[in-house]
Parts: sequence; structure tokens; C-alpha cells
Amino acid sequence: MDLTVIANLAQAVAVVFAVIFGFVQVRQMKAQRRRESMFSLVQSLQTTEMLQALLVLDDIPEGLSESKLKRRLGAKFIDIQLLLGTWESLGILVYYDEVSLAIVDEFYSGSIVHSWRKLQQVVEDIRKRTARDTRWEWFQWLSERMLEREAGSPPIPAFLAHKDWKTP
Repeated sequence: MDLTVIANLAQAVAVVFAVIFGFVQVRQMKAQRRRESMFSLVQSLQTTEMLQALLVLDDIPEGLSESKLKRRLGAKFIDIQLLLGTWESLGILVYYDEVSLAIVDEFYSGSIVHSWRKLQQVVEDIRKRTARDTRWEWFQWLSERMLEREAGSPPIPAFLAHKDWKTP
């Protein structure tokens, strides 16, 4: 084999390795970006306003109509609107695979399902009043996904599911 053939072969091997290395790097960067965006999302939802909205939700019974809930809460009804908007946005992000359903399930499934149970009638009333079935559609979609996941296997609290966990 002459030197030109060896040089061409070495060059071809180097190009193949460079392409493979590039693909690996791009995958790692995407995974890192996804982790960072999920962490940012979780942090953005852990606000005083969100906590206040969940506390207001805890104090209302299931099945209240929109008008009864507005009368009961007065100015605090805005907290419920915040909750609806938050779950709506999260549903859209999950659907478009910007946030994984598994992460949302781990962080918020209980709150989402609890919110839907308490607010389903309110959502239905809003849809009737506005003649828009698309009102809070992604909140409903997300809560249904959470309920589907729980139907297959009921949620097990982390302190039970991972009680034998050891530091790696």
C-alpha cells in the first residue's frame, strides 16, 4: 500500500469518528438543555402565588359551580385562575414534549388530579358560558393523563417506593 492510500484511509476514519463524536455531543447537549429547562420550569411553579392558589383550592368543596365559587372566594378567585392557567400551560408543554409526563407526574400529579376534581364543574360552567369547549382544555387533558397513569398502578409515595434507596 502506498502512502497516499494510507493517508486517504486515515482521513476517512478521522471523518467518521468526527461525525460520530459530533452526534454524541449534540445528544448530550440536548439532554442537558432538557434537564435545565425542566429544572427551571419546576422552580418557576414553586412560587408563593402557586402555594396560595393550592391553599385556596384545599378550602373549597368539589362540584361547586363557577358562580358559587366566585361568590365564595370573592377576590381570591384570581388564585383559581392562576391555578387553571398554570395547569393549562403545563399540559401544552407536556403534549409538545417540552416537559416529560414522568417529571410532571412526579412533581405535580397529586395537585393536578386534586385540582381537576375540585374544578371540573367550574371548567364546564366556563365552557358553557363562553361557548368555547377549548377553555382549559389542556388542563383537562393533563389531568386525564395523570388519572390514566394512576389507573394502571396507584401512586406509591416516594418514602415507601424508595425506602431501601442507598446513595450511589
